[in-house]
Amino acid sequence: MKKRYLMAPGPTPISPQTLLAMASPIIHHRAPEFAEVLAEIRQGLKYLYQTKNEVLIFAASGTGAMEGAITNTLSPDDTALVVRGGKFGERWGEICEAYGVKVVNLDVEWGRAVTPAAVAEQLQLHPEIKAVCVQAHETSTGVKHPVQELGELLKDRPGVILIVDAISALGVYPLPMDEWHLDVLVTGSQKALMLPPGLAFVGLSDKAWEFVKTSRCPKFYFNFAKEKKSLEKNQGAYTSAVSLMIGLKDVLAFIQQETLEKTFAKHWLLSKATKAAVAALGLELFSKDNPSEALTAIQAPAGIDGQQVVKLLREKYGITIAGGQAQAKGKIFRIAHMGYIDSFDVIMAIAALEVVLNELGYKVELGSGVRAAEQILFGEA
Repeated sequence: MKKRYLMAPGPTPISPQTLLAMASPIIHHRAPEFAEVLAEIRQGLKYLYQTKNEVLIFAASGTGAMEGAITNTLSPDDTALVVRGGKFGERWGEICEAYGVKVVNLDVEWGRAVTPAAVAEQLQLHPEIKAVCVQAHETSTGVKHPVQELGELLKDRPGVILIVDAISALGVYPLPMDEWHLDVLVTGSQKALMLPPGLAFVGLSDKAWEFVKTSRCPKFYFNFAKEKKSLEKNQGAYTSAVSLMIGLKDVLAFIQQETLEKTFAKHWLLSKATKAAVAALGLELFSKDNPSEALTAIQAPAGIDGQQVVKLLREKYGITIAGGQAQAKGKIFRIAHMGYIDSFDVIMAIAALEVVLNELGYKVELGSGVRAAEQILFGEA
């Protein structure tokens, strides 16, 4: 039996404690017992988001929260500026177009971050823009976008909101929603929250809630006003994903006990070690600007198909990482280091990568990447 390891940017590994919590007997979603669970979750999500406002919860993937972010704040024929620097940036535009929202695309080279100046220029050229849609980091490229600076740019524009996809970013590095003026912030359960796929979360600023009042896009399940009204009574508008919520309660309690600061520091260290190992192996990052702490996107060596690296790691060695998507397919591979992953998971992944690269014809000294990672993680000792 081959032991399996999950080092992809979602789903991520789940702690045994959380798995056991979710395996407890099911409770009714309208019972007082579940209301107590939801009350604790509400406070934990505010801590995670660093916001005073409610964070809405839906049984969906992160894309459901993205869709709701558009349909609850905009109307048909409104205009949104979409930052397209990767596969998931493109998704914002696809959702907008599905609901009749006009799109102004700001295309950014894959592997690069958008500049606030470029966004400001588009706002000047298109004064009709009502929302700027961007990723906290683009998971397909491993690049962080400057959402703090974009929040500063838009905070004094009452007619424009900043909508941020933080599905694989929230819980990895600081994204203080209120302090940074992030108007809509979405995430999902299967990334840094160390849960199975199936929960989506949305936080809204006071400014964004004003947009909700005038939105005319059709909505039913992803109805933010209705969900907020229920949540304030420690209820969900519809049947909650009870077992996932029990797991969420466990994870949020752990994060609060660990503190956000220590959680961010752990991800920073794992990221630094992985990127040091990549350099020691003579490889280059695909992320030319602001590499994310959630994952490391690596350019495949010349003559080697990045998909073969992914395939060999998975099929021969039981380690799942991620390949490139769309135009980056075959050109890169991505190793995640977020959520329930520790130092030795990173070392294991680097060691296996060394073996696979040699097998594919890119000769590296075994242990060179591991050594570089260990020096970051444990010092010279």
